[in-house]
Amino acid sequence: MTKITRRNSLKKMALGTVAFGSLSALEAKGTSIPPPLKGNVNHAVCHWPFNPMSLEDLCVAVKEIGFNAIDLVGPNNWHILKKHGVECSLCNGAELGIDKGWNDPQYHEQLIANYTDVIPKVAEAGYKNLICFSGNRRGMDDETGMKNCAEGLKKIIGIAEEHGVTLIMELLNSRVDHPDYMCDKSAWGIELCKMVGSENLKLLYDIYHMQIMEGDLIRSIKNNHQYFGHYHTAGNPGRNEINDSQEIYYPAIVKAVLDTGYDGYFCQEFIPTREDKIASLKEAIEICDL
Repeated sequence: MTKITRRNSLKKMALGTVAFGSLSALEAKGTSIPPPLKGNVNHAVCHWPFNPMSLEDLCVAVKEIGFNAIDLVGPNNWHILKKHGVECSLCNGAELGIDKGWNDPQYHEQLIANYTDVIPKVAEAGYKNLICFSGNRRGMDDETGMKNCAEGLKKIIGIAEEHGVTLIMELLNSRVDHPDYMCDKSAWGIELCKMVGSENLKLLYDIYHMQIMEGDLIRSIKNNHQYFGHYHTAGNPGRNEINDSQEIYYPAIVKAVLDTGYDGYFCQEFIPTREDKIASLKEAIEICDL
């Protein structure tokens, strides 16, 4: 079987969604309707790990669980979210891919054109966050890559500020899932934010990825939360469910995030191992709903 990754899942999603029928996702799986959420955490979920479930059916499921946000949806599918009253908690659609990012000047012209086009669309749709990537090193040293990122991002950050859109640079691990990716440590990303010097550039603090690269998660969150504009989850090792089958204790992580005053989205990006994927999502939301 082909290994599930965000990269190949997003490619499949771009070709269109898969219809599951008229039954709701929870009804189809025979899953009971959960009690109301507490309202302290703004929950979200990424679509790609739940393939081949359609975006339409995931919208129905998240509403029935009790939250209303989905990550990494581009302009071509926003109409599906709006049909169901679901927010896009983190937009995509301007990037060239994880490996072709702002650290390489050869991509700047196209990236600037893409982000100049998509940023106003994000704002017009009523959304706030748009993802971006550093790209892979390809032999480049980290200092040069950071300067290149800053140079390119400064050319579009004014557009983001004008439209009230925050660019979210994702932190990813380069040991397991994304070999050679440059923005693989929080310190590097924080220095980039300082270099660009705008509140409209933040980091996606992916808890799974940063557990692999550096650990010390709660201290990092407490000390650097002002640079973190979004959070992703997954269990380590494996990138699967966030329950006691893995090493990260998510209730403590969520509490640390809430203690910083963060009021953005806390998004599930684990790959379910169960046949009943929505049951895994419901469990994850319950774990994080403090």
